[in-house]
Amino acid sequence: MTDETTVFLQTLGERAGQVEAMLTALLDPRLRDDEIARPETLLAAMRHGVLSGGKRLRPFLVLESTAMLGGDDDAALRVAAALECIHCYSLIHDDLPSMDNDDMRRGVPTVHRAFDEATAILAGDTLLTMAFEIIAAPQTRLEDRQKTELTLTLARAAGLGGMAGGQMLDLQAETSTPDEAAIITLQAMKTGALLRFACESGAILASSPATERVQLRRFGEAIGLAFQLADDLLDVTADSQSMGKATHKDAAAGKATLVALHGPDWARKQLRGLVREANALLEPFGEKAGTLKAAAKFIATREN
Repeated sequence: MTDETTVFLQTLGERAGQVEAMLTALLDPRLRDDEIARPETLLAAMRHGVLSGGKRLRPFLVLESTAMLGGDDDAALRVAAALECIHCYSLIHDDLPSMDNDDMRRGVPTVHRAFDEATAILAGDTLLTMAFEIIAAPQTRLEDRQKTELTLTLARAAGLGGMAGGQMLDLQAETSTPDEAAIITLQAMKTGALLRFACESGAILASSPATERVQLRRFGEAIGLAFQLADDLLDVTADSQSMGKATHKDAAAGKATLVALHGPDWARKQLRGLVREANALLEPFGEKAGTLKAAAKFIATREN
């Protein structure tokens, strides 16, 4: 492991700790204004789905893109937590028997296995709703225009034209044979949209010029493609113990992926190209972009 990788992993871990602490505070039993009760079982299921570890890569990208552009770190931490709530809700629902039907997530039983299906559905629903509450809350010290823009951008990234729509296309891909363009579209929606938001949100939080927002958005799109390509490669090459979840499921389900179409060697070549593209998009930001460049390399070369 290189010194650069060691430093990056240390930074990733420190940011994950910050996000974990924020999520723990948000998911405590204390009632908030206008709440009537926090049902114990539902809260426990939400905590199980959110506080079970993970790299916290999406919130990391929110925090680091904001820091690079000089935005407020406290506000960024709350937006990062909101994004992680949406990511975790999607995992809880994806794991359900009617979706991907997984028993393990991050090395522990999935929420519907630890509790039951109905509780898992409600836990996901509540995390989705809570994400927008976090952004809108007075404790998120941003101007109203920033909150509006973050809410709109995140809703579109998570909804019909983003993650949820991409999941629908992914399910349909189990019974059809999408071509390469269709695979790229569904992956850009299912996986890439939230990663794109994670990077673009830094420009919103920092009230950056439109040109910088476009650069961060394009960077997010590049690493989103890299993330899914690396994920599909790991599904073929990694074991379930190192991944903390089942592997080789795409082939078993008959899903079309770019790795299935072109093979692992092609995928590795594409990943190298996506890292070069991501780095080029960050060149205007100079040395301040070092951590995000390291993130792009990590995403493309990760082993779990």
